[in-house]
Amino acid sequence: MTQRRRRVTRFAGLLALPATAALVLAGCSGSGSTGDAGGDADSFTFTFATSNNLESPYETLAKEYMAANPGVTITTNPTPNDKYGETIRTQFQAGNASDVVQTTPGSGDARGLVPLAEAGFLEPLGETATSLVPSGSETLFEVDGETYGQPLDFTIGAVVASMGTAGMNGITTWPTTMDDFYADCEKLAGDGKSMIALAGAAGPNAGLTAQGIAATRVYAEDPEFNTERADGSTTFAESEGWADTLQTIVDLKDRGCFQQGAEGGGFDAITNGLAQGTSVGSFIPSGSAVEIAAAAPAEADFKVQPFPAADGGKPYVLASSNYTISINAKSTKKEAATAFVEWLATPEAQEKYYEASGLLPISEYKNLDLSDTIYSEVVTDITNGSYTTLPNNVWPNPAVYEALQVGVQGLLTGQTSIDQVLQNMDAAWTD
Repeated sequence: MTQRRRRVTRFAGLLALPATAALVLAGCSGSGSTGDAGGDADSFTFTFATSNNLESPYETLAKEYMAANPGVTITTNPTPNDKYGETIRTQFQAGNASDVVQTTPGSGDARGLVPLAEAGFLEPLGETATSLVPSGSETLFEVDGETYGQPLDFTIGAVVASMGTAGMNGITTWPTTMDDFYADCEKLAGDGKSMIALAGAAGPNAGLTAQGIAATRVYAEDPEFNTERADGSTTFAESEGWADTLQTIVDLKDRGCFQQGAEGGGFDAITNGLAQGTSVGSFIPSGSAVEIAAAAPAEADFKVQPFPAADGGKPYVLASSNYTISINAKSTKKEAATAFVEWLATPEAQEKYYEASGLLPISEYKNLDLSDTIYSEVVTDITNGSYTTLPNNVWPNPAVYEALQVGVQGLLTGQTSIDQVLQNMDAAWTD
């Protein structure tokens, strides 16, 4: 089946609508046990990551598919995001992973599809999935010419900020310099609020925050850093940009930019902080603005905003396809699973997904009019190519990203140093 393209006008209208379901940070309602969905050949199991108790877009899609196909039962297995990668790897190794599994592109995450495919855990997908892979990103989705993950999104990684909350606290424009950013932090901290909500105890948010800052400190200046690290011409420890990134995290903490107790915060610190107006923004995937907006007052006015560049630098954001769907190579329900994955590429399914998630569509984002959406403040960055793919998708193994996550947490608690974090990332690269 080939991917059908929908009209841009439908997407433009869709992106402007509020959503009632959760997104990437998303949680879910519904449950199920891993394994066989029963004797029905048209039924199967589906595992995906969740971070709260809201309904995940994956849950929404499963319900839509079952409604359109009354003979099908999808047993959903929502799994906590902070342990998701190691959980699905354990399930694959034990032979009881779900038939359909949410994965990520590349090798740098514990749920990365490349090492899972190389280990024989994933089933090759067809032309539909291959046709959706962004040009130039084939190595993140393929092994030996076969595609193992079907992309669903084009996610912007920057600061999701409530400009309504900012305005109510005397911040009328988003700061574009670090001096202005720190001044706003100090103003908010004096009132018991924060510029940034950080889930410091949740490795994925600690890691995403560091990568979001690295976009401006590392990749804006040296877009080929990952390639250079791979060929040995540089290291994390030698990178002034990475040192500046981690120092910025320390400075943000010291200047009161994070909420009190950020080092022990979970994902609820972000959801509650942004929805209740005690924090202005957070480093979370772009579609989360739609999710949180559903729980916040209408005047919250969420926008995706670029983090200020270092002095003399230029704005830069993260932007890439970060979520994929894969099929278990040992599934006994491959026909039913394949039909579902193929359906996810249809205009009907993608419209439901993007309505629920708020993420940009993988095949149409360049053609959208984003001027009246949550993405209006980063339109120029997207248009002129001022973005880099999520770095850890390109890193050679999950241990590098884990070293970054743990390192950021250590910096927040004062238990490690910047030099040690960078050395640990280099050591993990060569493991």
